Amino acid sequence: MKGIPILHVEANCIARAWELSLIELHKNGCNVKTEYDKPSDPPSKDATMMITITEPLSEPMIHMDFPGGPVELQEYVMEVLEGIKDHLVRDPNDPKDTRWEYTYHQRLFGYTVPGMKPVDQIETVCRKLAKTPHTRRAQAVTWKVWEDNDCYDPACLQSIWCRILEEEADQPVLSMNVRFRSNDAYKAAFMNMFALVQLQKKIAARVSELIGREVAVGRYCHMADSYHIYGSYFREFEGRFLGALQKRTFEQRTMRYDDVKDMMDEARPMLLEKAKNM
Repeated sequence: MKGIPILHVEANCIARAWELSLIELHKNGCNVKTEYDKPSDPPSKDATMMITITEPLSEPMIHMDFPGGPVELQEYVMEVLEGIKDHLVRDPNDPKDTRWEYTYHQRLFGYTVPGMKPVDQIETVCRKLAKTPHTRRAQAVTWKVWEDNDCYDPACLQSIWCRILEEEADQPVLSMNVRFRSNDAYKAAFMNMFALVQLQKKIAARVSELIGREVAVGRYCHMADSYHIYGSYFREFEGRFLGALQKRTFEQRTMRYDDVKDMMDEARPMLLEKAKNM
């Protein structure tokens, strides 16, 4: 194939899918320089990647080799689903404001357009699905063409698309596709997938509420135009991640979300206070 490789992995759970995606990327990705490289950095491993997770709520959900722990994961989920850091987004009309360019929560739950009230795109998606489950129009986007083409750190997640089909036993099932223009495979992708599956669960619950029938969480598809491991991470990645493949079983490399959920929930007050003081 000429050009950027197109890679695909499929697994039943988030932890296995993320692990397989890194193995496939490291093995078959191409070498590409990035805009963030230092002169001494080797090129990144890069590919267009599609990750299919057939049962995204199945255990084990958490991989122990992502750069973080359960509390950091809980903080990120709260950032995406609850907007605990939306106050850190800069005022686009103030050139001296150097806070964040965006949060995903703000773009998804309160998308702003000059001259319009903020749009809750997730609620809109849920209502579209409740009215017409098989619609092809239930999507939320993050890109702001009037801002993101020129800002320093534009949104990586680009869109979320949902659809509901009737499965066996008259069970509505919600499928979700997400697309990233750029996705740091080692440092960010696991937390992205975990949080967005929680969003998928939230959407299914809201549609269930609207239609008075339970909607199950179906397959999750994670697509990235540029799925990459930065060259500056290679030593850490090869030592920590690839090394663990040889030394530990899959069960030893992962943990059940159910086993740490109480601990993660107990961290909520601390994380809310931390975010408030940022």
